Amino acid sequence: MAAVIAVVWVAGNWSTVWPVLVTVLAAAALGGTGWALLWAHRQAISRDRAWRAQEEARARELSMAEVDALSWQEFETYVAELCRRDGCTKVVVSGKSGDLGADVIGYLADGRKLVVQCKKYAPHRSVSSQDMQKFVGTARLEHGADVALFVTTCRSFTRDALGLALRQDIVAMHRDLLGSWVKGAHLETLIPLNGSGGGTRRRPPA
Repeated sequence: MAAVIAVVWVAGNWSTVWPVLVTVLAAAALGGTGWALLWAHRQAISRDRAWRAQEEARARELSMAEVDALSWQEFETYVAELCRRDGCTKVVVSGKSGDLGADVIGYLADGRKLVVQCKKYAPHRSVSSQDMQKFVGTARLEHGADVALFVTTCRSFTRDALGLALRQDIVAMHRDLLGSWVKGAHLETLIPLNGSGGGTRRRPPA
C-alpha cells in the first residue's frame, strides 16, 4: 500500500520530482566514478612504489655482486674509499689481522672519530653475537670511537648481535644498507638507521 501511495504521489508531482531525481542519480554516478578513479590512482601509486623498490633492490644487488667479488683486503680498502667519498678525513686501513676490530679508522667532517669493523661474509650468513662482542670491547675502549660502524656483506645480524649493537650504540650495517651506501647514499644518513652510534660532536683533530 505504501509503495502504491508513493508511486501515485510521484506521478502526480513528476514535474517537481524528476529534477531532484536526476540530480541525485547524477551525484551518485559522479561519486561512484570519482571513487573508482581514486581507487585506481592509489593502486597505480602502490604498484609504482613496489616496482621502484624492486628496481632499487635489483640495482643494489648488481652493485653488490661487484663487492662480493672483492677479497676481504679489497673490501676493507673499498669501505675506506666510501668513507672518503662521503667527506671523511685521515682515513686509514689496517689491512692486517690483530687490528683489534679497527679495519678502517677516520674522522667524519664534524670531527667525530669513526672506527669501522668490516666483515666480508657470504650473503646467506649472519653476523654472530661473538663477532659483535669483540667489536664492542675494542671500538671505544681501545680506539676511542665516537661512531662505531660494523659493516658486513651478509644480509643480517643475529637477534643477539643486533640487540647488543643497539644497546652499545654500534651502527650495524647489513647488506641492504651497504647496498644503499654503495649506490650513493651518504654515510651520515645511514648512521641513524640501525643502531645510533652517533657519539659526541667535536672539532676535527689538527
